[in-house]
Parts: sequence; structure tokens; C-alpha cells
Amino acid sequence: MQKLSKEDFLEGQILLIDKPLSWSSFQAVNKIKYALLKNLDLPKKFKIGHAGTLDPLASGLLIICTGKFTKRIAELQGQVKEYTGTITVGATTPSYDLETEINQEFPIDHISNELIEENRKKFIGVIDQFPPIFSALKKDGKRLYEHARAGEEVEIASRKIEIIEFEITRIALPEIDFRVVCSKGTYIRSLAFDFGKALNSGGHLTALRRTKIGDFSVADAIEPLAFEKIYNLNFKEAE
Repeated sequence: MQKLSKEDFLEGQILLIDKPLSWSSFQAVNKIKYALLKNLDLPKKFKIGHAGTLDPLASGLLIICTGKFTKRIAELQGQVKEYTGTITVGATTPSYDLETEINQEFPIDHISNELIEENRKKFIGVIDQFPPIFSALKKDGKRLYEHARAGEEVEIASRKIEIIEFEITRIALPEIDFRVVCSKGTYIRSLAFDFGKALNSGGHLTALRRTKIGDFSVADAIEPLAFEKIYNLNFKEAE
């Protein structure tokens, strides 16, 4: 990555960041913002933001826009995204991932490669998907995860999303590795849950990495600590 000037960041830049596991998107943006403010003497109202949240339990591509390029955030959020990850079958969790504990177990002895392939095909195209109850979507003025943590039952409407590609890359039951290309608004956690259900079992997401957003690839991204070295910055890892 080429070292940029204060003027470059003010004019507008797109930074491709490889977000580490356990960091929130908010932490990643704040760490880089603080470092730039401190070392490049940027104004306190310097504009910076990310184009699409990535959960702490996921790693991979986070697009950060600065200066005038923050106007492109909505455009970038609408881009097609690619993910790789692992679905673990035989159990479900309320959050559909590892944020919560297993709440139900299911048999997997009947799951064959043929059954996996047969059901994989059913998920390609425009489908109806229910967002997880543990998500940041709002219902009655509250985030869904706030309702969930309070033990409140809420009705969640399904949404139409598009799965453009869905490839199974490894089968080592109970783990099924995948690569998926999907539209904006797709919840990979919901895909994991629904896929497990389609296999007459249960499933939850146990690993996730975002590899592409539109034409931008994680292969061209830089980790925050590598960014630090370029600018001789001194910020600690996300707490």
C-alpha cells in the first residue's frame, strides 16, 4: 500500500481493510480514524466510514471510505458480496452462529454428499429469507437482538434476497465448507440455519470470511497492524 498524504485522505480514499476476527467494524474504523487524526493532523470532523458491517465473529474485507468518498458508501453497500465459511450441522443456536450456545441437537447420519448437493441447488436464485432474531434490524423501535435478549417474541417478516453462487468446497461432517456470492441484505447465518433444516437436521455458522465486495477483493486488502507500520502509527489492537 502506498503511503498517502493528508490531502489524499481529505480528497477521498477507498481503503481495503482485512478485518481480524473478534474486531467489530466500528472498532476497525475508529482505530484507523484515530491513527490518521493523530499522525496526519487531520481535522477532528474528518469524514470516515465503512461500507457494510462485518460481525466480530467474521473476518475479511471491510471497505473504509474517507473524505469525499464517503458519499460512495451507499453505492458500495449495494454491491454483490462473496463469502467463504463453515456450516456445522447437527445443532442449532438461537443466533444461528457461535454468539449463543447450542439449543438443540439433530441427527446427521442420514446426510450424504448427494443430499447436500441436491439441496445446494435449491438455494440458488431469488429466495425468501428470514433474518436472524439476533440481528441489528429494527422492530417496534428496538433492534431485534434487544428483543431477543429480553426474551420477547417478535414476528419477523421474510425478505427476498438472491444467492448467485453457492458452492460446497469441503465436506467433513459435521462441517460443510462453502463459498457463496449473494445480494445485499443476505444473512449468511440464516443461510446456514436454513441449509441445516433442508438437510432434515440443524445447522449453524461456525466460520465466516468476506472475500469480495463488487470488484474489490480481500486479496488486495491490508490488515490494521500492517496499516499501522506504513504510517508509523501506534495504536493497540482492538480491545
